[in-house]
Amino acid sequence: MKIKSYPKSELALMYFPDSTPHVALNRLNSWIKRCPPLVDALAGCYQSKKAKYYNPKAVRMIVEFLGEP
Repeated sequence: MKIKSYPKSELALMYFPDSTPHVALNRLNSWIKRCPPLVDALAGCYQSKKAKYYNPKAVRMIVEFLGEP
């Protein structure tokens, strides 16, 4: 997987390819919320919760904690 900036729905669909973008994003957010160390790491990435994209540093943290999609 290439570490780069991804739209949130695109990254979510990589983890949940059989879902709609909305459902995939909800599921990914649920996974993230269940992993407090990941929540803390994302806070350190200057990643706004309202942003439409995950920056490369946030993508790296998500893949580190959740594994590759």
